[in-house]
Amino acid sequence: LGYYARARNLKKCAEAVAAQHAGVFPDTEEGLRALPGIGDYTSAAVAAIAFNRQAAVVDGNVERVITRLYAITDALPGAKPAIKAKAAAITPKDRPGDFAQAMMDLGATICTPKRPTCALCPFNGHCLALKSHEPEHFPVKASKKAKPVRLGAAFIALDNKGRILLRKRENKGLLGGMTEVPTTEWTSRVDGDHTDASAPMQADWQACGTITHVFTHFELRLSVFRADNLVAHASNHGWWEPLANLDEQALPTVMKKAISQAIPEALKSTKG
Repeated sequence: LGYYARARNLKKCAEAVAAQHAGVFPDTEEGLRALPGIGDYTSAAVAAIAFNRQAAVVDGNVERVITRLYAITDALPGAKPAIKAKAAAITPKDRPGDFAQAMMDLGATICTPKRPTCALCPFNGHCLALKSHEPEHFPVKASKKAKPVRLGAAFIALDNKGRILLRKRENKGLLGGMTEVPTTEWTSRVDGDHTDASAPMQADWQACGTITHVFTHFELRLSVFRADNLVAHASNHGWWEPLANLDEQALPTVMKKAISQAIPEALKSTKG
């Protein structure tokens, strides 16, 4: 989800608990899952650990333990339902929270991805992967597909006072509600709008190169353009911000990269 979406969901979750549950946090897996920002893993973990509910908690470490214990040969992520079912079958009614944490610790410290310490594992007498002498072959993962590439253009507009043009993204969607420089649509079409012909205003735009940023589901390549000494005026494109204030803006990393490509000294940090 990204840290910014998590923060927004945390606020929505608190509001939902206050408004819909009279300030009392739900104590069941189903009730927790209905809250904004809470999915299968978090709902199960909170139900088991905080409320002693018999819920199967499955993170990456537990996936590894279960796939090895039962030698599940189906590849992830398709194997997730089978893994969840196996985990549920061995989750006890008594102290399910302790069991969940023990399973996660087992995967993190003993049933590790490489060179697992099988001699110390409490499941070593039952582990089908160990019996086959191939524990490191589990979990099976589907081969990674190359991420699709999207193209776009970013426009670094500076007025005659040295201020930069910024705008706010729509609240919904990728990087929702964050600050950005004007950009074109990010498209997978090679004939899409990723040149200065799609700039937000007429100016002497200078090409500054291309930046690449990898999101979870695609790779973005932005052509960066810069124009200087523009006459600032109120517009629908956003607002003019002094460069000295950039580090105070909610700029996602991809926008920091674009700005730094055009104005290397503008930001103290391109991390975020």
